[in-house]
Amino acid sequence: MEPVRWPYFDPEYETLSQRINPPRVVIENESCEKCTLVKVDSANKHGILLEVVQVLTDLDLTIWKAYISSDGSWFMDVFHVTDQLGHKLTDKRLIEFIQQSLGAKRAIATPEVRTCLGRTVGVQSIAEHTAIELTGTDRPGLLSEISAVLTSLKCNVVAAEVWTHNARVACVVYITDQASSGPIEDAQKLASIKEQFRNLLKASDDPKGPKTDVSMGLTHTERRLHQMMFADRDYEGSSPPSPTNCRDRPIITIDNCAEKGYSVVNIRSRDRPKLLFDTVCTLTDMQYVVFHATIDSDGPYAIQEYYIRHMDGCTLDTEGERQRVIKCLEAAIERRVSQGIRLELCTSDRVGLLSDVTRIFRENGLSVARADVTTQGNKALNTFYVTNASGGSVDMKILEAMRNEIGQQILHVKDVPKLGMAYAADALGKGGFSFGSLIKSQWERFSSNIGLV
Repeated sequence: MEPVRWPYFDPEYETLSQRINPPRVVIENESCEKCTLVKVDSANKHGILLEVVQVLTDLDLTIWKAYISSDGSWFMDVFHVTDQLGHKLTDKRLIEFIQQSLGAKRAIATPEVRTCLGRTVGVQSIAEHTAIELTGTDRPGLLSEISAVLTSLKCNVVAAEVWTHNARVACVVYITDQASSGPIEDAQKLASIKEQFRNLLKASDDPKGPKTDVSMGLTHTERRLHQMMFADRDYEGSSPPSPTNCRDRPIITIDNCAEKGYSVVNIRSRDRPKLLFDTVCTLTDMQYVVFHATIDSDGPYAIQEYYIRHMDGCTLDTEGERQRVIKCLEAAIERRVSQGIRLELCTSDRVGLLSDVTRIFRENGLSVARADVTTQGNKALNTFYVTNASGGSVDMKILEAMRNEIGQQILHVKDVPKLGMAYAADALGKGGFSFGSLIKSQWERFSSNIGLV
């Protein structure tokens, strides 16, 4: 029997069109009075729209309008952007970072740059940490238990992001070995971490079962969280919306444009940061190609229109296909919607800090709906969205007592959502407590730290 001979395939061929026609990025402030225009022209490939949106949103930029066209072999985008303070882009380092990240010099290591919110964005070393991914059934106190396990195993949490949706939880935690301040290289220790987390996430009524994974490489955390929740099918079995949230639920419709051979996805949703990233990420990971799109978010609501086909060239012809895409887009939008009261913690970093803080949350009957844990130098900058154990209102007296325990200058109440104003009203009716007076009395004491947060 003669051996099978496959034709030779040069791995460089896949990027040939990109090297012959490298991406061209133009950033200019003259054409629009209020926004900076970011124009990207490039050879087309699947996922390029997500790459562009990902770079812009990672830099804490707000995309007010966008016009997208990639029908054929060429990709052309125009984005109207500002920073989250509403200013045009004038920082030369920021502009150069965008051009290098999206343009012909994307292979060159780009320097770090600071966003308008004070975050540092740039190149990280793959060998800096170990990434742990967890999905399973959510419950009050789970983040406290996860961080306690890591502390007991002599691991330091340098960053983490936690999302919850439809009683499911997805978490990516970046840790280092306390002894070496580097990634966990002991295979036995890694196996112990995975085993303890599997036991921790087990639930008798969970048919899906927990999932844990460990990697040494870099990952885009928010895209990975979307992928993890999508794989966990969090879009299934949605609970009925509360009356308060009914008004803010996204409205999504899908029609077919028979003349052009597209399916047209229309989304109307309350606007918020990174909304465009969430929807484009979902369509891309579901293997849909965006051929044309228009985005308009000038106001409290965002309007998004996508002309799409599946990668196999098919449109969404059945009602089942359309409903699945609608559910997945709804889930992608709602995963990041703020629930409860936002707390920000700013203090010196140390091993076990996250475990101590979340233990206090749990002891005071609070549940973490979403968390973003970061460190910059020797500072811990953590954001928590908290509710009570049943997902409802937080007793403001308990919150104030908890702040006294952790430290008034360390833990700050940053804002209270619409539902949260009812929390304060309830507390006022019961015990004369006023959230407004709390903010007023604490303002002078923590105003000097606002810039750091």
